[in-house]
Amino acid sequence: MAIDLSYGPAARERLSPAALLFHSLADPVRLAIVQRLSHGEARVVDLTRELELAQSTVSKHLACLRDCRLIDFRAEGRQSFYFVSQAELLGVLRSAEGLLAATGEAVSLCPVYGATATTAEAAS
Repeated sequence: MAIDLSYGPAARERLSPAALLFHSLADPVRLAIVQRLSHGEARVVDLTRELELAQSTVSKHLACLRDCRLIDFRAEGRQSFYFVSQAELLGVLRSAEGLLAATGEAVSLCPVYGATATTAEAAS
């Protein structure tokens, strides 16, 4: 099987699912939820208390992560316990932490995606 080394539109199309995966983790609330769940399962009430967020906010982000099949839940009586459903996700988080440490968190200085750009975007 030949390896396709093209970098044009077809390559970008093939990379689209990977870009969407990273986009699903790009929201700080979703990332915080995933990081919390990496330490063990939790109920919505636990997440709202620990993350200091509204129940509706947590539920919305849990639904997004479930739709992406990154997390799942198990029902116990009337309660739902959420957990990371893909062990590979924990490896991605560890790799990201390592990359941030290796780069001195230089991404925060990026004029497009850095902390200053994010703050300016939030203000507008």
